[in-house]
Amino acid sequence: MRSGSAVRPCRSACRCWLSGCAGPAGDGPRAGPERAADGEALVDLCRRRHFLSGTPQQLSPAALLSGCHPGFGPLGVELRKNLAAQWWSSMVEVREQVFAVDALHHEPGPSQPGDSAFRLVSPECIRETLQDKELSKEQLVAFLENLLKTSGKLRETLLHGALQRYVNCLDLANRRLPYGLAQIGVCFHPIRDTKQIPNSVKRIGEKTEASLVWFTPARTSSQWLDFWLRHRLLWWRKFAMSPSNFSSADCQDEAGRKGSKLYYGFPWGREPIETLWNLGDQELLHMYPGSVSAIQGRDGRRTMVPCVLSVNGDLDLGVLAYLYDSFQLTENSFARKKSLQRKVLKLHPCLAPVKVALDVGKGPTLELRQVCQGLLKELLANGISVWPGYLETMPSSLEQLYSQYDEMGILFTVLITETTLENGLIQLRSRDTTMKEVMHISKLKDFLSKYLTSAKNV
Repeated sequence: MRSGSAVRPCRSACRCWLSGCAGPAGDGPRAGPERAADGEALVDLCRRRHFLSGTPQQLSPAALLSGCHPGFGPLGVELRKNLAAQWWSSMVEVREQVFAVDALHHEPGPSQPGDSAFRLVSPECIRETLQDKELSKEQLVAFLENLLKTSGKLRETLLHGALQRYVNCLDLANRRLPYGLAQIGVCFHPIRDTKQIPNSVKRIGEKTEASLVWFTPARTSSQWLDFWLRHRLLWWRKFAMSPSNFSSADCQDEAGRKGSKLYYGFPWGREPIETLWNLGDQELLHMYPGSVSAIQGRDGRRTMVPCVLSVNGDLDLGVLAYLYDSFQLTENSFARKKSLQRKVLKLHPCLAPVKVALDVGKGPTLELRQVCQGLLKELLANGISVWPGYLETMPSSLEQLYSQYDEMGILFTVLITETTLENGLIQLRSRDTTMKEVMHISKLKDFLSKYLTSAKNV
């Protein structure tokens, strides 16, 4: 049986995140060298609480940035899923003339000079060829080169797939410009080990990208690029505890095409999390040679080949950015040793993998668990994610539970006790303020629903 805890009423605890409240004294975000020192503590927390998988050596900044790590744990996957859902809602669901597309993970066609993409080749085919002793060295080389030229390659971006769908979706838009194509998917890129052998490929890296390809008349392409830049910067800052860590800067590629990059300021420096380019009309003309009339759209009464704007975000890196942004070390008010610090992931309510944890205090265990089970089903039916802490059989104190749930980024902890069986009252603890209040169990669902809706609309 778990020990009880004194109840402190908190009338406004559930709106503290929305108002930007940092919680109790000393809860402010850390900066500068302190953030760098907290990096190891964050990685350790993310491993223990299943946001990241792998050993500390596999989770170095270089591995995390390149996508060469064992991947996200269950809570990290949920965090990325919530981030993707917010991206999709903002870029697709609430907008006219934006259509969802999907494309193969591999792109057919011959390789181009200097193409470094990974090719899809059957190992059995290579094995049989190498074992053929009648082939000369020249024949073997010629066969392997032809095999690489004709095999499909793993996609490095989602742009190619969107351009392939352009003509069909142009008809769906009644050939009216502007319009956009959106997609979320995994992309691949080679990681080179320059320390060992120059230009040698070490392994393949993966990243989950969110892409909007926007087709617009040339006369409005600059205005649209500015619009999407402002929109994307505000969107990333919306979910941040420290919005100023997200910034933007203009950029230009080797061909002279203009664009912008959005950055997050990690402890080791700024890293690009999203890139916007004005690619002009050459991408479409190259994709559909000799078919100018088929790719022309309408801008009022005029027809033209549109400019292509690419808005491409790295959701995996976005997850890391919000983990660093939300991580806080604060004074542990309930610890016996004041030198111990409270670790908490103050993830935005829309991004938190789990919204509420259900646990039990003093009282008949079987009856309390039955109440928790009924409450869990009700919350899940209303789209509220729940952590079933009441199923834990290992004894632990409430302080230990609160520490665990804070590190998991869970917004609220609901404690079911014998008082709940008597009069329906529960204890509700806020992650961000650590304050507790008493509420009737019948009001919990509506309270959480309104809280999450308010957080989404801020």
